[in-house]
Amino acid sequence: MVKEVYVSATVDVPEGVEVEVNGMNVRVKGPKGELSRDFSHAKGVIIRKEGNQVIVEAYFANARKRALVGTIASHIKNMITGVTKGFRYKLKIIYSHFPVNIQIKGDQVLISNFLGEKASRVARILPGVTVKVQGQDVIVEGIDIEKVAQTAANIEAATKVKDKDRRKFVDGIYIYAREVAA
Repeated sequence: MVKEVYVSATVDVPEGVEVEVNGMNVRVKGPKGELSRDFSHAKGVIIRKEGNQVIVEAYFANARKRALVGTIASHIKNMITGVTKGFRYKLKIIYSHFPVNIQIKGDQVLISNFLGEKASRVARILPGVTVKVQGQDVIVEGIDIEKVAQTAANIEAATKVKDKDRRKFVDGIYIYAREVAA
């Protein structure tokens, strides 16, 4: 097991974004909103703010600590991107047997007439995420990449076909694009 004496990753904070580091809690505030995250699970890693940079570092780092330094830096970069631009996932509604209808009611996506089923399938929308239906596309947007991705995954998983030949029954709602919203 090889230990490095010092490992660090630097995240630049752009103008118009305010980053507050309080121990292992990081709060990022920008034009689109505010995100906060607790990294207290990362034992042995130090997060500090110096000028317009956030530095994630570890001393005498084994493989786990080296990985944590890069992971935490990536999370902070995603938080900064989220509050400045936001994230967007696009899903395509595909059907060959029965026309699928989608409605958004509150914090749920109701998928009706999927494979001719009488009961609607339900997918949960996480807080802070917006879902729009435009023709055959479902667009999921928000500032927290994890909530946006989980909501898109919930919609995709709600239309998973079981006990049928996947070559013949390709019906479903599938993620086809992940992008940074402008």
